[in-house]
Amino acid sequence: MRKKNDITQDIDWPLLVCYLVLVTMGLTTVYSTAFNSEHSSLFDMAMPYGKQVMWIGVSLFLGLLVFLIDSSIYRKFALPIYGVTLALLVIVLFMPAINGAHAWLGFGGFGIQPAEFAKIGTALLLSSYLSTVSMHLQTMKTVLISNTIILVPVVLIMLQPDAGTVVVFTSFLFVLYREGLSYDPLILKITNAFPGIRFKQTWLGTHFIPIMFYVVFLCIVTLLISKTTFGLFIPGLHIPGLVGVIIAIAALGGIVYWLLSRMSSKREKKRAFIVVIIGFLLSTFMSLSVSFLFNGLAPHQKSRIELVLGMVEDKDGEDYNRFRAMAAVGSGGFAGKGYKGASLSSVRANHVPESETDFIFSPFAEEWGFIGSVILIAVYLFMLFRILLIAERQRNRYYRIYAYSVGMILFYHFAINIGMNIGFVPVIGIPLPFFSYGGSSMMSFSILLFVLLKLDSQRRDMLY
Repeated sequence: MRKKNDITQDIDWPLLVCYLVLVTMGLTTVYSTAFNSEHSSLFDMAMPYGKQVMWIGVSLFLGLLVFLIDSSIYRKFALPIYGVTLALLVIVLFMPAINGAHAWLGFGGFGIQPAEFAKIGTALLLSSYLSTVSMHLQTMKTVLISNTIILVPVVLIMLQPDAGTVVVFTSFLFVLYREGLSYDPLILKITNAFPGIRFKQTWLGTHFIPIMFYVVFLCIVTLLISKTTFGLFIPGLHIPGLVGVIIAIAALGGIVYWLLSRMSSKREKKRAFIVVIIGFLLSTFMSLSVSFLFNGLAPHQKSRIELVLGMVEDKDGEDYNRFRAMAAVGSGGFAGKGYKGASLSSVRANHVPESETDFIFSPFAEEWGFIGSVILIAVYLFMLFRILLIAERQRNRYYRIYAYSVGMILFYHFAINIGMNIGFVPVIGIPLPFFSYGGSSMMSFSILLFVLLKLDSQRRDMLY
């Protein structure tokens, strides 16, 4: 017999255990990284680890409140919660800048980042709205409202500026794509405004999000090839990498056409051929445009792009943080140097900046080596896989959409943060979930996860 008021009923214990494991591992790493023999107590509030204990306690208390509150509240008050987070994002713009960004609201000796909590408000409102509309009967209004919910906080965060959090907000686009949101209504409204042109459906609208990421990928490839011998030379103008990109696109198009021609009828073969040709021409035009724009940039703007893409190195300049973190990770070797044995990434060594926050993975990897890093990554992957299972078992659309929102936010933070530490992605300053030192990130991630656990625990009671 299920007890209606038992807050522990149907909790996904594997996910909760993952959360507790990561929080514990993160706290021990912060303690090791920032350890000071004169303040050795774990609860010393003068040290980062003492404050982290406090933030973990606050987060667990907030998690308990989440379970005590009826789950329908989150859906009913999604808009007010979203509005409050937007108001905080506006207020923070008038606060004094810290490290060049208006991102913190100070309270005594503590501060919070409203941008972290804006993720919660956006996830709740987006889930609430999308669960009320049919993806099979989309209108331009549906498309605009869904994207506006995401774009409003993004614009406010860009004004701070906080590029890392802006990137994280693009994770919601994958949620829209998973739910089948098509951009057809918006694109059709634009194209049908021209006399004599009428479309029933646009391939661009249906596949807008993957096409967008393909365009970004193509732009990056164009710039990466710019340092190779493949290039088109015109008197007075060098178009870097264009020939190489054309060859790559042609090869890809040939493979796609060959695969389609083997599985399609004669009529569909022609259609596939036309699609490949159009795609080839548009891709070539895009590569050419990127090359022209890149050549027109100022030298310092080119330098920043080249640093991000790894085309040049500046180990002691703008790329200082990334190279120091990579050195610390590499120094851990296979088995690591042992707990408190980090010689490069500890706060005392001052070799890796922000080693207890954005670069928390580097001291962990230095202490526990490749073996420990694999275990940590395995815990995160298990957590993400568990969230995916939770999302897919929901019968209520609101619950499912929210679960995917949480999963994508955590995945972005996990992948980008570890990527920064090992040199795979540019440094954009975002924390490792449940691991990095910081009150705002710990509380916001905890609330996101505990709301998911609460909703999932009541999945049998909610059918729509």
